[in-house]
Order: sequence, then structure tokens, then C-alpha cells
Amino acid sequence: MNFEESAEHQDLRRAVAKLCERFGDEYFRDVLARDAKTDELWSALGEHGFLGVNLPEEYGGGGAGIAELAIVVEETAAAGSPLLLLLVSAAISGEVLKDFGTAEQQQRWLPAMADGSDKMVFAITEPNAGSNSHQISTTATRDGDGWLLRGTKYYISGVDEASHLLVVARTGTTDSGRGTMTLFVVDTDAPGLQRNMIPVEVRAPEKQFTLSFDDVRVGDDRRVGEVDAGMEIVFRGLNPERITGAAIENGIARYALAKAARYASEREVWGVPIGSHQGVAHPMAAAAIELEASRLMMAKAAWCHDNRKPAGEVSNMAKYLAAESALHSIDTAIQTHGGNGLATEYGLAHLWGMARLLKIAPVSREMILNYVSGHSLGLPRSY
Repeated sequence: MNFEESAEHQDLRRAVAKLCERFGDEYFRDVLARDAKTDELWSALGEHGFLGVNLPEEYGGGGAGIAELAIVVEETAAAGSPLLLLLVSAAISGEVLKDFGTAEQQQRWLPAMADGSDKMVFAITEPNAGSNSHQISTTATRDGDGWLLRGTKYYISGVDEASHLLVVARTGTTDSGRGTMTLFVVDTDAPGLQRNMIPVEVRAPEKQFTLSFDDVRVGDDRRVGEVDAGMEIVFRGLNPERITGAAIENGIARYALAKAARYASEREVWGVPIGSHQGVAHPMAAAAIELEASRLMMAKAAWCHDNRKPAGEVSNMAKYLAAESALHSIDTAIQTHGGNGLATEYGLAHLWGMARLLKIAPVSREMILNYVSGHSLGLPRSY
């Protein structure tokens, strides 16, 4: 085993970090204050080839994998600008189209996703299905040479920033009553599609929406993969989402600990830096240890996905560790700063909501523990 990061990965990490120096904490906080979008950062990442690093070269991508995309995601977050849509457009939709899209579909959508001129968000969550994706009730029924979509999706990120949705819909039912799924690409301005923003307390550029499909028609050329084979396709996309979700959390943790360490080295009380006191230093050290373990598991998960190894277990574990690590790191950093940890100018508290959100989504801590209990330990399922 060689745990040393390759020269190519080191170069990529440095290049993204260098680019993001222009789009750090002050930029991100200004975007939040104006209730705006991170369009400038997104465009810059696209222009430099970072958005499509995992997409095929023939469609303008970098020809690499999720390991490389995770580096991009982590470094943007470590600079102070975590981007949720990197999980959705680049990781889920990009990976699904790369692996299951036809050549025509790939040519149609991947180049714009790679250069940043377009985004494709993902719509699977429903209010009555929750984590039980087999019970999705949004349906797609045959209608001549196309399909009609009916139903509701919930907590769909970034619909107002994207031109297309990758929608998971029920197209059949197994003998045991489980739904069989198929994926479709739907225009965000399609007739019959309505969206309503969900007010949330988390401060982020990406907004959340409820979507209503009222006989939304799509052609069969918009179907991705085989009919009723959608769940296999979905999980090919959900593992990258978990991995890049871990990358955002790891970046947030790095950002918070770097601020805490700098503050603890500069802030003096009783004539010495507060970081010389073990009550301040030890919590940061413990958080740093957790972060390193999280980053190692994320790297393993990305390697498994890119090498076509089973990646469900390690992707879930990586996401679990990263969420715990990020929240511990931010809490430690805020505590290190004392009252200043809540002051806007110190740039910490505004990221707590993002870190907390990713403990719930894209898969909750509890569902990860269920997965590990049943798959890793062989325990009987509770559901």
C-alpha cells in the first residue's frame, strides 16, 4: 500500500487552492449577505477544467474520476466556499450520464456541464418516501413515443440554477410491491413542472425546492438507461454523492481548524498564546485526528468507486466520519475563538448550518448506521 498522494493529485490540489484564493471566505460571505449565487466561482472552476475533471475527455472533461473531483470539492470548501451543486451536478448527474447515457445524450449535456455553462440537478427525494427510495410515488407512464411524469419531489437543490433535472420515477412494481425505477432528463422550465422554494434556516447559495409534475411530457430520448433498471443506476450516482459530500465536510473541517490554530497562536491571555494551554490545544488536536481518519476513508471510497470495486460501505462510512469531523471541528473552532467565534468577521458560524445539513443529507447518520449494521455486521434489519 502507498498512502502518498500522487504528484498529479498534489498538482491538482495546489491548482484548485490557488484559484480559490480569489473566492475565499470573504467572497462566500458576501454572496450569502446578498442572497446571491456563486456564479463567478463556478465559471472559474469550469474555465480551468475543474468542474468536469471526472467527465470523459471527448466531451470536454478531464478524463479522471471521483478521486479527482473530491479534491476539487474539498479544496473549494477548505478555501471557505463550499459548493453543494458540485455534489449534485458534477458527481451524481455527471457520473450517471458518463456510465449510462447514450453517446447522443453525453454529447448533448456533458460538454456544458464540464465547462460550467450549465448544471443538471438530481430529483429523487419525496415527502412520503424519505430514505425508502423503492416507495417513490412519482410515476412515468408511456404516452405514445414519450412519457408523462406525475408526482412530487421534495428538497431538490439548485433548481433555479440549472437547465435540467435528472428525475427518478416509478415505471413499474415488483411482485413484492417494490417500485421499479427509470431515470429521465427533464427541462427545469418544462410545461407542467412547478417549483416552490422551501424556506430554510441554513445559509447557503443553493436553494431547496418542492417540485410538482403535472403530466410533464418527455421524449424517450430523455430516458437514461433501461426501463425499470433505475435503482442500479441511482446507486452508481449516490456513492459519488456521498464521497463528495464527505469532501465538502472535510474541506469545512480543514477551514475551521486552520482558523482556530491561527487564532490560538496569535491570541494572548496572561502573556502567552491561548494555544499553549492544553484545554485549548487538545480539542483541536482531537479534531485534527478525526479529520485525518475521515480524509483517509474518503480517499479509499473514491478509489473503490473509480476502480469499479464495491463502494457502498466505504462511501457511507466516509460520509459518516466526515459529518462528525466537520461538526466537531467547527464547534472546536468557535469555542477556541470564544465570543469571537460567533462574530461575522471571524467567518466561522455561517458554515455550521452547511456542515449540519450534510449530517442529514444526502443520507442521514441513522441510515448509514442501519447500512453498516446490516451489510457489514450481518445484523437483522429493523425495516
